[in-house]
This record gives sequence, structure tokens and C-alpha cells, in this order.
Amino acid sequence: MKPRHIAQIFLLSAVWGISFLMIRIAATTFPPVWVGMLRSGSGAVLLLVLLKLRGNRLPPRKMLPWLLAVALFNNAIPFSFFAWGEQTVPSNTAAVLNATLPIWTMLLGMAVHRTKMGLATILGVLIGFGGVALVVYSRTSDPAPGQGNLTLGITVIVLATLGYATATLIAKAKLQGLDPIGLATAQLSLAATMLAPVAALTRHPAHITLPPVLAILVLGFAGSGVAYFLYFNLLAHIPATHVVAVTYLLPIWGIFWGLVAHEQVAPLAYVGVLVVIAGLILMNSSMRRPSQKIEPGPEPRPESRPAATPATACEAVKN
Repeated sequence: MKPRHIAQIFLLSAVWGISFLMIRIAATTFPPVWVGMLRSGSGAVLLLVLLKLRGNRLPPRKMLPWLLAVALFNNAIPFSFFAWGEQTVPSNTAAVLNATLPIWTMLLGMAVHRTKMGLATILGVLIGFGGVALVVYSRTSDPAPGQGNLTLGITVIVLATLGYATATLIAKAKLQGLDPIGLATAQLSLAATMLAPVAALTRHPAHITLPPVLAILVLGFAGSGVAYFLYFNLLAHIPATHVVAVTYLLPIWGIFWGLVAHEQVAPLAYVGVLVVIAGLILMNSSMRRPSQKIEPGPEPRPESRPAATPATACEAVKN
């Protein structure tokens, strides 16, 4: 890879990595559904401008049912669930939980296509989950005062990653060959439209301050808009198997940005992150072999997926 592509991967992973901290900050003022709606809406605005300037095309109307499904599982649910979960789960732990996305994608894909796992793939999955378990245990063994229901928060975030995985399978099956910027714009616009009535009928934010507003703008404009553009530019110039390097960096960035925000990180969590990355590398290398039918590979959010359906890839931050 050229140095500029390496720099872009580094920047992309940093932008997506800071999304977990921005979600936590935004959720201090905005209810989870509002975080999802505002994040989707601001990202859609930026991508719509980009779409007009570059001459990209929105998907055809006949694809609307599948676009709605992908927007629901890839944006509306995960964006809201991460904000919900991070009310009790630190952003660094959320980043590591998000790293289970490629594992869920692979398991769901194998269940749908009835594909068998090889020994190396099984070991990669077990090692990956083992690393996540270490990170979670590092939190439960030394709980912070007033951290709330950590188990519920972890469960909600895992469900968000399952949503990403579900959207990946739908996009691979039904949204192949569409303009990526147009697809991303449609997804975020539809997600914001879905969440708007829910936000209007539920709890509204009170005492809005500047930090949560800035966090929303970073999530929407940088985490969705700028990150999409960087991701698509990378896919246009280097193989998708190289772009997945972003996945390995996300848990590291999650820990780093958590430290910047003075979140407590137990020594065991660092070990867990390394174990997760090792599992992802093993799983990804085994799934690239020609004998396998599925190649989900480690994927960043959103929040990456193969180039055929890149728009669902970008929110594994996502986040």
C-alpha cells in the first residue's frame, strides 16, 4: 500500500474509534432514539451534498423495501442501541464489544448458507469471544461506583452488533451493484425518518449543553459522512482485504479515546483487546481460503463489508 492509503486507514480507524466516546457524551443529554435520529440525519445531510457535487445516484425506488430493512438494522437500531448501552457501559468496552461484528456476520452467514466452519475458523471465533469475555470480566470484577446495570448495557450493544450483521447479509443478497454514496445517503435518510416519530413521542432532551451537541455533529458529519467518503476512496484504490485492517485498530482506538476521557481501564482489558485482534486475524485468514464459500472477513461498522455492498460497512462504529 502507498503511504497515503496507510494514512487514510489510520485516519478512518481514528474517526470510527472516537465514535464510541462521542456516543457516550451525546447520551448524557440526548435520549438514545434522539442520538440515533440526529446522527443519521446529520450524516445524511453531508452525504446528500456530496452526492449532488459528485453526481452520484440514489438507489431505484423498487429497492425501497430492502433499503428500509438495511436502514433499520444497520442504522436506526444500532445507533440507538449503542447510545442506550453506553449509558452504563464505558466507551472503551463498547468498542471491544463492537469487534464481535465480523464474528456474528460469519456465524449468521454460515447459518443461512449452511456452510461448515474449519478448525482455524472455530478457533478464531472462540479466541475472539474469549478476548471479549476478558474485557467484560475486567469491568465486572472492578465495577465503577454507580455504573448501573452493566449486564443490560452489554446485552443491548451485542444486539446492536447483531443488527449490523443482519444488515450485511441483506445487503449482500439484495443490494449488490448500487452506487455506494447513493446507498449510504438513502440508508441514513431512511433511518432518520424512521426514528423521527419515535423521538417525537418519547422523552425529549432537557438542558442541552454544547458538548453533547458537538458530539452529535462529530458522529454525523465525521463518523458517517467523512468516514464513508474515506472508506469508499480506499476501496477504489486498494483491495477490500487490506481495508479490513481498520477492524483491528478499532478496539485499540476505543481504549485510547477512553483513556483520553479518563475512563478506567483495567490491565486485563489490554490483554483482552490483543486476544480479540488475534482471533479476528485468525478467523479472517482462514475465511479467505478458496475452499470456503463465505468471505465476511473482519469488518469495521458501523459503524467493513466487501466492496460489493460497502454502504452497510461503515457504521460498525460505526460506530
